[in-house]
Amino acid sequence: MTMAPSVSYSITARLDVASHGRAVSEITRAVEQAGGVVTALDVTPGQRGRLRVDVTCAATDTAHAESLVAAMAGIAGVSVHKVSDRTFLLHLGGKIEMRSKVPLRNRDDLSMAYTPGVARVSLALAANPEDARRLTIKRNSVAVVTDGSAVLGLGNLGPYAALPVMEGKAALFKRFADIDAWPICLDTQNTDEIVRTVAAIAPGFGGINLEDISAPRCFEVERRLRAMLDIPVFHDDQHGTAIVVLAALTNALRVVGKDLAGVKIVMAGAGAAGTAVLRLLLDAGATSVIVFDDRGAVHHGRPGMNESLTWIAEHTNADGYFGDLAGAVHGADVFIGVSAPGILSAEDVKMMNDGSIVFALANPEPEVDPDAAREYAAVVATGRSDYPNQINNVLAFPGVFRGLLDAQSRQITDRMLVAAARALADVVLPDELGPDYIIPSVFHPDVASGVAAAVRAVALEADAGTQEPGP
Repeated sequence: MTMAPSVSYSITARLDVASHGRAVSEITRAVEQAGGVVTALDVTPGQRGRLRVDVTCAATDTAHAESLVAAMAGIAGVSVHKVSDRTFLLHLGGKIEMRSKVPLRNRDDLSMAYTPGVARVSLALAANPEDARRLTIKRNSVAVVTDGSAVLGLGNLGPYAALPVMEGKAALFKRFADIDAWPICLDTQNTDEIVRTVAAIAPGFGGINLEDISAPRCFEVERRLRAMLDIPVFHDDQHGTAIVVLAALTNALRVVGKDLAGVKIVMAGAGAAGTAVLRLLLDAGATSVIVFDDRGAVHHGRPGMNESLTWIAEHTNADGYFGDLAGAVHGADVFIGVSAPGILSAEDVKMMNDGSIVFALANPEPEVDPDAAREYAAVVATGRSDYPNQINNVLAFPGVFRGLLDAQSRQITDRMLVAAARALADVVLPDELGPDYIIPSVFHPDVASGVAAAVRAVALEADAGTQEPGP
C-alpha cells in the first residue's frame, strides 16, 4: 500500500524567500511535486524586500518530511530558517494537567480544603470508607496502567515510550466522557509486581484501564485484579476493540441482510484483541468461527497450545479445519483480522460469499489492501483514519467507564460489553446506514452518552440483583 500524507507527519518550515510574483507558488508546487500536501501557508514581510513564509505541510513519514524540506530549500532564492515537527510540538511538556475544582482565595478556603478542615473528612472516611466515592476524586477517576510491553503496534518499548500514549488516553477520557484519568507507567513487566502495584494504588481510583500490556501476561493481570479489587478492571486492547468490532459487524450485517448466528466468520489473530473479539462475538450469538494465529488454524489436537488457544479450540472450528487461511475464507461471510499486514489477497476476498464483510484491522498496513478488497466485499472496515469505517477504541472506552462510574459498579461483565456494542451500533440511524457508514464518528455527540447509558443500565440491574431482599 502507498501511504497518503498524514497530519501525524506534519511540519512547519519557516523560509526566507525572494519577493517576486512566483515565489509562493514555486514553494507550493515544489511540495506537491515531492508528494506532500500544503495545509497552511502564512506570508509576512521580511527584511530588504524579502518575504518570510511559514509553510505547513503533511508528509507520509519522517524521511518524506525531510525530502519536502530539501525540495523547498532547492528553490533559487529560498533559505530555510527553521523546521518544526508539529506532532512533537504538541507533546512538549505533556498533554494533560491537574487543576483544582475549588477556589483557594483566602485562609477560609485553605482551612476547609486542607488542614484543619480536611481532617474532619479524613476521620469520616476512616469510619466509613465507602464514602470515598462521594467525598473524593475516586468517584470520577481512572488509572490508565501500562508496563510498556506492547505500545501501540510498536512492540516492547518500555514505560517512558508508553507515557505519551497513556497521556493521550487520559486526554481522551476527559474530552469524551469528562473522566479524570491518570497515566501510570510501571517500570516492571513482572506479572506479580504489576498486580501488586495496581492493587496497592487502587483505593484512589474508581476504575482501572489496562493498556498496552502484551499477551499472554495481560490475561493473567486482568483476571487476578478483577478477583482482588472492588472496582472494575478493563483491558482496552481486548475489550474496547471487541466492543467496536461487534458494533461495526452488527451494522455491516444489517447492510447485507445477514444474521450473526447464520454467518461463517474467519478470524486472523488470537492474541489479546483477537481473543476478546471472539469471546464477545460468541456471547452475542455467533455460531461458526475459525480462528488463525501465526501457526495456522486453531483446532483440537494441535500441539503446543497454551490455555488461551485451548479455550479457542474448544469453542470454535467445530469441523476441525486445519488448512490455510485462503482455504478458510473460501465461502466465508466475514473476515476479521487483528493480526499482520498482507496475509490476504483480493483474490481470496473474491472467493468469499456474496455480500461479504472484511474487517482488516492491522495498523498501519491492513491484512488486505482495502481498495482491492472493495472490489469484491460489500463492506470493508480498517483501523485507519484515512478510510471509511474506522474501528477505533475511543468509540468505546470513555462511555464504558462513564457508565461504570455513574453506577458505582464494582465489576464489568460480558453483558455490559455486549450492551455497549449494541448501543454504539444504534447510534447509526437506519436511514444513515450504508457500506461506508457502519460505525459513527468518534465526535458524534451520542456515542459516549449512548454507550454510558447502556452500561449503566446493565450495571444497576446487576447491582439490584445482588441486593438482599427487603423486609
